[in-house]
Amino acid sequence: MRCATRDVYAANRNHPAREWVKLDVERPDTVEAAFEGCDAAFYLIHSMAQGSDYPEREARGARNFARAADAKGVRRIVYLGGVLPSGGRISRHLESRHNTGEILRAGAVSTIELRAAMIIGAGSASWMMVKDLAARLPAMVLPRWLRNHSYPIAIDDVVWGMLAALIHPGGGSRTFELPGPERISHRDVLRRVAALLGHSRLMVNVPVLSPRLSSYWIALVTRVDLELAKELVEGVRHDLEPREDILWEHARHRAMAIEAAAQLALDDARAQCIPSAAAIARMQTIGSEFADELS
Repeated sequence: MRCATRDVYAANRNHPAREWVKLDVERPDTVEAAFEGCDAAFYLIHSMAQGSDYPEREARGARNFARAADAKGVRRIVYLGGVLPSGGRISRHLESRHNTGEILRAGAVSTIELRAAMIIGAGSASWMMVKDLAARLPAMVLPRWLRNHSYPIAIDDVVWGMLAALIHPGGGSRTFELPGPERISHRDVLRRVAALLGHSRLMVNVPVLSPRLSSYWIALVTRVDLELAKELVEGVRHDLEPREDILWEHARHRAMAIEAAAQLALDDARAQCIPSAAAIARMQTIGSEFADELS
């Protein structure tokens, strides 16, 4: 496994046991060099935190990545994208995620796009937002959009799905949905996480609280910055329902229950290290399930 980063020095300092190579998707020369000798690649890149022009930057990066993968003989790309809303306007964030997937799938290299809603685990901005709200507010004013539904999924199940996509038979490119086991409102996710934290929160529904006002509220209470909060809230203004084939119907796997996923994520956070030793051990166990097939 080769890990790619724009800052090899910092990556080696923080994780010296891994193999690091320089890669910046906006610099094609670094992409081709990083692909040297690689058989497959995971695409886990987005640029939301890098300015308002991020959709153009993401599209440019995806095109560079797809061209370099083809030039270096990569056989498969696995891309982790997002679920599209079932109605109404698509947020810039999710539209850019969708566009990135289309660019990668249109390339010559077989690409599996996986679409997930909120990922429960370290590194997920939407999970951090939920956890901070549940932990810090004694009472919550709940805008209408929190009544919408999605299928949150454990980060462990996302890793399992990515490995399953890596060895999925056949060529060509396609999309799979990666839903968690339960359709649940964002309000109930907050309530359940609060319960796991030992809190009983007063929750008051309000008929109006615009996404813009909600994002200011979230940025004030959580560690999510304002611009990212705006993007996240815009992305959940409508239900997030699976539209394409569901991966679990093609690969035998039972996704983790929401409470179990949230508890593992809370335990990992208490370890004060990302990833925690427990998370690393879980990922190694998942990886061992696929080792023979990958070889």
